[in-house]
Amino acid sequence: MAIRKIVTVGDDVLRKKSRVVTVFDQKLHLLLDDMRDTLLQADGLGLAAPQVGILKRAVVIRIGDEFVDFVNPEIIAAEGEQQELEGCLSIPGKWGITKRPAKVTIRAQDRNGNFFEKTGEGLLARAFCHETDHLDGVLYTDHALRILTPEELEKEEKRR
Repeated sequence: MAIRKIVTVGDDVLRKKSRVVTVFDQKLHLLLDDMRDTLLQADGLGLAAPQVGILKRAVVIRIGDEFVDFVNPEIIAAEGEQQELEGCLSIPGKWGITKRPAKVTIRAQDRNGNFFEKTGEGLLARAFCHETDHLDGVLYTDHALRILTPEELEKEEKRR
């Protein structure tokens, strides 16, 4: 397992649509393991394969102390609304306010191809939306209500 370089805004790979995963093999497992290590090292909440330069529909999200792999994820239900602060490992130093569903259910496959569903609220719902957006070349800044100024960000950090 290894730490991979996180691609940052300006790299074309972040704007491309990812391919569906059809082979659930050791190569996929290695990618997911590397994504976990990279996410842990970056102290992030979620990481999509395009963020490490791979155009596959694969995401790793930290849920509590565990990491969950989502292969070929799709949002199958969303309800409510939340407006919250959002950032991205691929857009370092910038934060914005986004409008996302308050509750989201995602259907995906695990690293072995088995289907499962997971429902998240609040921060987890935002992570589901944020990471699945990456698979379609969409960044949170595309639908941010506004990007915080450095002064606003400093205030927000003190508040939290």
